Amino acid sequence: MQPPTVAFISNYDRLSNVLINKVYISQVISSSSSQITRPSNASEYNALWDTGATGSVITRKVVDECDLKPIGIANVHHANGTSTTLVYLVSVFLPNNVCFRSLRVTEGDLAGNIEVLIGMDIIGKGDFAVSNKDGKTAFTFRIPSLERIDFVEQTKNLPKTRTLPSSSKVGRNDPCPCGSGKKYKRCCGR
Repeated sequence: MQPPTVAFISNYDRLSNVLINKVYISQVISSSSSQITRPSNASEYNALWDTGATGSVITRKVVDECDLKPIGIANVHHANGTSTTLVYLVSVFLPNNVCFRSLRVTEGDLAGNIEVLIGMDIIGKGDFAVSNKDGKTAFTFRIPSLERIDFVEQTKNLPKTRTLPSSSKVGRNDPCPCGSGKKYKRCCGR
């Protein structure tokens, strides 16, 4: 039986070059049910989504607040080189109750008020997309993956738009380089 499809979207009222939302972390939940309810003792944290990170990371603050016990150690590679760190098994609840019941995470230092880093161990399990339409950023995630998203193929079906060569200077009264036959000021120069 296929698990139910679950998804969320995080919206920003501006362009954003970082993707952050709230997640909940708890000790591992053992349940045979396909419906998982976030436990009341799960703690809320700011999470940074990072497609450059292989695995997810939690800070010492998360370890302490969730009373987590290490299950091993691992060598991790990061911007400052390589180090050995502790490994934990946790349940991660993304927005809209998207849940990973038993996820291996490493402990690490994260900047600012970020306490969780979501890596490709989560992102790679579903469909992930970022858009920046009208000066506003949105990112969305769903699991399980339902389709291969192909913007190249989708673009082939869009109406052709007029574009100007980027290197040419066009005078306001010159014919428009888009080929419309109009003066530039009455066409693409508006």
